[in-house]
Amino acid sequence: MSHWPLTSEDVTRPAYRSVAQGIFAAISSGQLRPGDRLPAHRELAWQLGISVQTVSRAYEELIRADMISGEVGRGSFVKSGMRETVNLPWHRTKESRPRFDLSLMSPVHLPQVAEAWRCSMRRIAENPPHETMFALRPGETLARYDAAASGWLARCGLLARPGRTLVTNGVTPAMFVALMTVARHGDVVACEAATSHALKPAARQLGLRLQGIAQDARGMLPEALSEAAAASAGQMKAVYLLPSGAGPYAKLMDRERRADLARAARSAGLFILECDPLGPLVPRRPPPLASFAPERSFYFTGLTKCLSPGLRFGILAMPDHLSERTVNRHLSVSWMATPIIAEIATDWMESGVADALLQLHRKELVARNRLAQRHLGPGNGGFAYALHRWLLLPEGLSERAFQRQALRNGVAVAAGANFAVTDRRPAVRVCLGELGRGDLEQALGALAALLPAPGQPQG
Repeated sequence: MSHWPLTSEDVTRPAYRSVAQGIFAAISSGQLRPGDRLPAHRELAWQLGISVQTVSRAYEELIRADMISGEVGRGSFVKSGMRETVNLPWHRTKESRPRFDLSLMSPVHLPQVAEAWRCSMRRIAENPPHETMFALRPGETLARYDAAASGWLARCGLLARPGRTLVTNGVTPAMFVALMTVARHGDVVACEAATSHALKPAARQLGLRLQGIAQDARGMLPEALSEAAAASAGQMKAVYLLPSGAGPYAKLMDRERRADLARAARSAGLFILECDPLGPLVPRRPPPLASFAPERSFYFTGLTKCLSPGLRFGILAMPDHLSERTVNRHLSVSWMATPIIAEIATDWMESGVADALLQLHRKELVARNRLAQRHLGPGNGGFAYALHRWLLLPEGLSERAFQRQALRNGVAVAAGANFAVTDRRPAVRVCLGELGRGDLEQALGALAALLPAPGQPQG
């Protein structure tokens, strides 16, 4: 559930857990904000038809999770903090998971992926490399996997010099290291009006301020970025971009706009943080922004979104003059990538398995995006190889109301508020990868039934 206020229909057994989960979801989606006062125990118990003791136990769970605070004589209040990254042990359990979960951005669960894992682990088990079992020095890991990392970057359209890449445990650690390298507490990072859900808590953790920049149908406006940087009086240090389809809007930025943004960043003295979790999944796409301004670009990609969720293998390409600082930041937070995962990823790349899986994913995504376009109609954004669609809701239909109706039909979607920096238009993210194609079509049909038909009044 992800709506507020809760109703008696939201209460399932055990009751305290479902109430706590409902409040957690409302906080995560932004419907309950830091400082908001929760209903008194007796008031909520009456609204939901449960005991006061049940409400007290639910609030105690949330207090232990550092989500709310209880103040004697004043009540219970939502706390500020990293709501997006809190993973309570009872959140999205198998029992509470909706029938059709379209809220998580995952690659398609192909049977060939499971077979690739089995084959690779058998090969490695027969002759495990020394570095996989005993390496403790990050340099040994980097040296072993540098060629594979550079080869993957080449597939993404970026040529990186040897020794100018870091292997990380996924895209998010790479992003965190890049932010730590270029910005300090209190600095400003420019981003799109709706951005990665991982960037927002990372910025809060590092004490950085995000500033959404105006955009048009092609993406962030270079002139708006230049104006914002000038107005920041030197406090804006970097611009964070998702130009290759993984951002909330599921759009591919064209080559000209990428080049213009690179020039604007260079002129303003900004570093470019380019997040590309889809990597080479999208064929024939424009080159990365990093290729237009390599001296100020941090480019990070990985295998989790384009091949397999469990393959937490990320690659960070960094500017030459900041390589030592970047490596030291990585050492302080991660030390080094997990060797066994890096070994499996390299095995897939060198054996040709990765490229074969990319082809299978592309073919399946084309079919799934056609389904989404047919069911959701012209009001959704995306493209042929997107892992999700961005569904703008009709005027008068709130995110909360749409999510609530969808959940009643067994479908979970992600609220646009999770990604919003300055874009407050009601929208939801509809992910296409996790379900089988038959279940996906049922889920999309259920969502379509909640949207007004063309010509019908909205609301």
